[in-house]
Amino acid sequence: MPKNDSRLGKGLGALLGDVLEVPAGTEVPVEDVEVAQIEPNRFQPRSDFDPSAISQLRASIKQNGLIQPLVVRRTPGGFELVAGERRLRAVRDLGWERVPAVIRELSDEAMLVLALVENLQRENLNPVEEAAAFQQLIDGFGFTQREVAKRVGRDRSTVSNTLRLLTLPASVRDMLVTGELTAGHARAVLVLDDEATQLALARDIAKLGLSVRDAERRAKRATGSGTKRRAVQARDTEDPVVRRASTLLGRSFGTGVEIRLKGKQKGEIRIPFHDAEDFERLLRRLLDAEATELFDSDA
Repeated sequence: MPKNDSRLGKGLGALLGDVLEVPAGTEVPVEDVEVAQIEPNRFQPRSDFDPSAISQLRASIKQNGLIQPLVVRRTPGGFELVAGERRLRAVRDLGWERVPAVIRELSDEAMLVLALVENLQRENLNPVEEAAAFQQLIDGFGFTQREVAKRVGRDRSTVSNTLRLLTLPASVRDMLVTGELTAGHARAVLVLDDEATQLALARDIAKLGLSVRDAERRAKRATGSGTKRRAVQARDTEDPVVRRASTLLGRSFGTGVEIRLKGKQKGEIRIPFHDAEDFERLLRRLLDAEATELFDSDA
């Protein structure tokens, strides 16, 4: 078992047992299958495989053999890989004709979860691949964020923050993929409101080698400057009571609340949200028990 089990909160064996609906540690038969009959996993969340890592694995397998079998499922034409993409690539490079594998009967949902869990456990996914895999579980199988978190052994807040990375401009996401930015840097960038400012900060982080803490300070200064400009623009037109009400509402809801007057007795209150998790948080606050119909109903 890899030594980083604590990263997911429980071991890979336990997580795979949850998905496969078999107790962790249960012995399963291993069979030799033809390498040529194994198709790639179409639900594989990884899009980028490091050639040097494959080379190192190939050398290890050549020296020590394949310690951990592949996991596959049957298809009309042979087998589809469930887990072990790098191992499969390595044995193909070595010219193996047959490879040990565990054969399981799995749904498409289980296929994606297994591939995702394996990659998360081994820290093989970049943050964008991880976010895309979470989103695929939500879009493709109707999972809630809470269900995604349970399946992959993460906190719900972690899943929510990871999904937010998909809202970044494409060029910033590319910097995450190449490793120019970390997920911590990206969360600092997400604090900013517009794409141009986000991209400018991301480029500064990469160019200057800023730490996450430095990036957070820059984002905070940029956000503060924007808030100050908006406050100056509205200062002469807003009623003092309205300004105070806006401040108190913002403090209560944990977000910037804007009150706009339209005449002496009419107006509107705007409560912004930043992602799906924030939207749910605000609605639960506003609707109280009635929010159950939106978020906790099985209907």
